[in-house]
Amino acid sequence: MQNISTKIASLHWDSITESMHENGFAIISNLLDNEQCEALKADYSKSELYRKTVVMERYRFGLGEYKYFTYPLPDLIQNIRTSIYPKLAPIANAWMKALTIQTVFPDTHQELLEQCHANHQLKATVLILKYGKSGFNTLHQDLYGDVYFPIQIVLFLNEPDEDFTGGEFVLTQQTPRAQSKAIVLKPKKGDVLVFTTNFRPVKGSKGYYRVNMKHGVSEIHSGERHTLGIIFHDALS
Repeated sequence: MQNISTKIASLHWDSITESMHENGFAIISNLLDNEQCEALKADYSKSELYRKTVVMERYRFGLGEYKYFTYPLPDLIQNIRTSIYPKLAPIANAWMKALTIQTVFPDTHQELLEQCHANHQLKATVLILKYGKSGFNTLHQDLYGDVYFPIQIVLFLNEPDEDFTGGEFVLTQQTPRAQSKAIVLKPKKGDVLVFTTNFRPVKGSKGYYRVNMKHGVSEIHSGERHTLGIIFHDALS
């Protein structure tokens, strides 16, 4: 089986980058194989891997449950996180430049974590989410502190229309002085969705302007849906 870091390096990053600039998201097909998806789902019951469990209904975040991993992360997740970040940093830096924001993201993920730690953001933000029938996730952004990376990824661990129905991934785009646009996506098992955490630049007649984005999950009609979210910055709590 091909090493995950090697597989990530061999992806068509020019196409992924183009999609991110044009749409604010990109789908990477079949990054994970069935065995890897099943192993990540099986880990859901291993309490020693997690630092915190959140019952979404309690906080009006939706209906479902998610768990934040603790450090050290499992090898597969750690390798994905550190291998994909350097491919995304140039995209994030291009966005900052287009919007004349002074932030410059470092080349390596370790350097980003060092910035987080200097701001007392020490907690892992990688999380696994589980939804059953009627589950959903309200629209939100994953920021966790003043130091944040504007792109994140979600790994899809179940097959839509086989393991579950409904449960589409929803992005909303709020253009200034206009109504919100909804984008509905249905990635397959093993796919990875790369998308903006909070905003992206869009080119207008007078240059680039900032478009705010949120994400969530539509209601699950039947079955069970698991995803694994990789946020690249650490959290205060």
